[in-house]
Amino acid sequence: MMHVKKAKKTLALLPAEFVARAPLLDRKKTKPKYLLQIKKENKVKKTLNYSKIILKLLSSPNIASKHWVFQQYDHEVGIRTVVKPGFDASVLRLDNGKFLSAKIDGNPKHCYLDPRQGAIGCFEEACRNVVCTGANPIGMVDHLQFGNPEDPEIFWTFMESLEGLTEYAKFLRIPCVGGKVSFYNETPSGPIKPTPLIGVLGIKDKTPFLSVSPNNDDYLVVIGDTKDELGGSEYFEYIHRFIGGVCPRVNFTDSKINMLAVLSLIKNKLVKSVHDCSKGGLSIALSELSIFGNIGCTIDIEKIPCEENLSSEKILFSESHSRYLLVINKKNIEKVNHILSKKKIAFAVLGKYSGDQIIIKHKSKNLVKFRIDLAQKRYFNGLEDLLKHG
Repeated sequence: MMHVKKAKKTLALLPAEFVARAPLLDRKKTKPKYLLQIKKENKVKKTLNYSKIILKLLSSPNIASKHWVFQQYDHEVGIRTVVKPGFDASVLRLDNGKFLSAKIDGNPKHCYLDPRQGAIGCFEEACRNVVCTGANPIGMVDHLQFGNPEDPEIFWTFMESLEGLTEYAKFLRIPCVGGKVSFYNETPSGPIKPTPLIGVLGIKDKTPFLSVSPNNDDYLVVIGDTKDELGGSEYFEYIHRFIGGVCPRVNFTDSKINMLAVLSLIKNKLVKSVHDCSKGGLSIALSELSIFGNIGCTIDIEKIPCEENLSSEKILFSESHSRYLLVINKKNIEKVNHILSKKKIAFAVLGKYSGDQIIIKHKSKNLVKFRIDLAQKRYFNGLEDLLKHG
């Protein structure tokens, strides 16, 4: 029986079967024809100036800061917001003394290329963002937005997304505690891309994890492998005007191991700040850390854990999942090295923080070099400039 009570008063008493065994529609589903062609990658022009491209991506609408939007709304209701909007996830103080971390993520491009893997990736990204605040993911909600389900191809994309979310939720033992399905999202030009939005909630006991900006001689560490996964990337769409390729796939085992490793380092107070790699890839993630910290960094691209013979272009802009950037005080770097080595996960010390420029070296030569103030201007003004001036 499903028994709903308030205090000692019974509000509802229903057979569990009544709730669990709702009528099911047996709709036809067919794999969309467009998927046969879309996974082929177009040949793109060879990139000669990575600095220029990174700066352009920092001002793109999917990457640029959204502060111009959220600063116009009250995000301090109840005076309980501990970590404000604009970072990996927001954190609220609860009445019981614990802290609630919350983040919503979506990626229609990835879900368009592969509805199952794209949906799993959205789920994992939301988990990563919650983990970056030191919170353990404990629940998820979804908002699944699709076109007309009477179209067998659209219904196929819906079922693939749903099955992917179910598979990952069962693996991590994270319950879906609520959600909404929105169908018939179409215009005269056609249906929207498959767009599942995934919200993840996490709990942090005792004190919240508050990120601290990098200082001179702090180290930058990456956890996770970079793979040949430019499909559906911001780099492909915004720089080369192309949506296609094979989208990133989540390795469930690596996903869980990397999450637990980051949570362990935070719990043991060995990290100053954590940031996940997502839209735009590793080059954007490390740029964002420097932008918020107002300090430059110098890294060696050859140290980044990646698949063999991966090009600089793919290392910089691939949107592979399960990756984190950690800022480590120099007094803790040996201990962090030792802990991560024992866990046998992909990680590397990439470089140090100092100065006022982001520099990415390849074979002792500067592959990327630009000033922080220029990056900050692009990142913080990009969305507002686009909306006001087009």
